[in-house]
Amino acid sequence: MPFIDIFAWIVLLILIAIVVAIFVALGMTPGLIARKRGHPWAQAISIGGWATLIFGFVFWPLVLIWAFVDVPAKQEPRP
Repeated sequence: MPFIDIFAWIVLLILIAIVVAIFVALGMTPGLIARKRGHPWAQAISIGGWATLIFGFVFWPLVLIWAFVDVPAKQEPRP
């Protein structure tokens, strides 16, 4: 094999590794944000982040927004 073929394979493997790393980082991001912020549905957000990436990425931005939105606290009735 000439040097250029070996170099091409190395570049291809590095690109595949980068794509996998970006996919994993995007899948983990909503769940990590939700856990860090103490969101009550952090596990559901984590599963939603992975599921939307695997099944089409369309709703991933919504899951990311959901990780930042907290449930409003219940207000006590005033006497």
